[in-house]
Amino acid sequence: MKNLNFKAMTPIKSVTLVTLFAVLFMSCDDFGNLNNDPNNPSQVRTELLLTNAERSIDNVVGATTGTLLVQYIGETQYTDAQEYRNMNANFNGWYTGPLQSLQTIINLNSDPETAPDVLSGGSNANQIAVARILKAYFYQMMTDRWGMIPYSEALQGRDNFSPAYDLQEDIYADIINELKEAVNQMDGGTGVRGDILFDGDMDQWALFANSLRARAALRIADANPSLAASEFADAVSDGLISEDVMYPYLAEANNQNPWYARFQTRTDYAIHKTIADYMKDLEDYRILVYANPAPNYSDNDPEVTFDEIQGMPFLEDAGELTNDEISFPGAAIGGGGPAVGDQGADLPIITVAEMHFAMAEASERGWIADDAETHYLAGIEASWNQWGVYDADNFADYIAQAEVAYDPAVWDEKIGNQKWIALFPHGYEGWAEWRRLGYPELTPNPFGVGVEPEIPVRFTYPTSEATINQDNYEAAVQAQGPDTPYTRVWWDVN
Repeated sequence: MKNLNFKAMTPIKSVTLVTLFAVLFMSCDDFGNLNNDPNNPSQVRTELLLTNAERSIDNVVGATTGTLLVQYIGETQYTDAQEYRNMNANFNGWYTGPLQSLQTIINLNSDPETAPDVLSGGSNANQIAVARILKAYFYQMMTDRWGMIPYSEALQGRDNFSPAYDLQEDIYADIINELKEAVNQMDGGTGVRGDILFDGDMDQWALFANSLRARAALRIADANPSLAASEFADAVSDGLISEDVMYPYLAEANNQNPWYARFQTRTDYAIHKTIADYMKDLEDYRILVYANPAPNYSDNDPEVTFDEIQGMPFLEDAGELTNDEISFPGAAIGGGGPAVGDQGADLPIITVAEMHFAMAEASERGWIADDAETHYLAGIEASWNQWGVYDADNFADYIAQAEVAYDPAVWDEKIGNQKWIALFPHGYEGWAEWRRLGYPELTPNPFGVGVEPEIPVRFTYPTSEATINQDNYEAAVQAQGPDTPYTRVWWDVN
């Protein structure tokens, strides 16, 4: 594995929300300086657009629906989502929010007339590169959720209010290409400003892009094996992350961890029994930080033990259990309430553990000439380190168990189970990898919708699309399949 050395990650963690809305239109200059209001800048501040777009990553890594689908989290009161009743979702906010901001950055830095005016955001080439990387990140999340989406004709504003939907195969090919080209166009000039992820360090942006390309290539492993193999190997050769990429929250209300926020006045979510029992049976010490002790099972001393963790099962009436009988999400992900939560706990965007599991799978597929077991064990160890629970003796006992020990004959099951644990609490990634690999073997909620409930495999399109973009919506449904939660996306072939 080729790595570049990371500098200590020091994300900019303070963003004044008022400044995010300071992006104003060009004012008339017929009267010279008399018409210039110093409190209303006439030029777009691309660094503010970048910050605003990056803040939308919170809505990916901190979302709840994916965690419910892969049984990381269970609902304790209102159970519609875990009963698969809320699979219709609106994607329009992604287009009008972060994607439009990123496209504006690209447009302003590409136009010779405006490019000199936006250098406060970094060199033109570097701003474009970062915007392309983040666009690819958001688009992959979206296409993984809905399948075919508007892509090549999107973000054209009034020039096209009815964009066509692109085949997911074409979207993935272009996402991979965008990530590769973005790195190649970085020019060694001033790094981007307004960057809350890497503080403008373009070397880290390159590693992030390469790692996203490896993730995207692996996602299409069974749908387009040749493209997947070549692009994954190329991404590894170019260099992957050697430190976890985390979304930086703050210990203040405007930028706080979403799991912390959810427990300020409510207790709607608990650790799910599926993941809790699986990890407890293996004495996986990560569960002791994924969840807090259930009050009725706690001895109230500082040391948390496995028997104190009690997951939330699927119930016809969630009220059958009291809050004292279940474990809420742990402070490590921000949850658990004001008394025990962590308002500024960071959440993972992409991790070293994920990359090791990806390389283990790539090794089994013959894409790279590495040892699969080595990467598999390194992935588990990286995850234990990520969550601060690594102890050499405990780890040795853990990986020696038959359920954990690597077996190339069932590599997909081994990697799938361990990757599911390691991706917690990133529900959308956990859900995507569960769909792709088929592991772990999850039992659907027996109280879910339908006579024989199934775990959904996609979101349905916004209801507005059937009316305001009817022709293109109908063409997408004709190409992809019925607009239901059980129509598989293109790469979901297992």
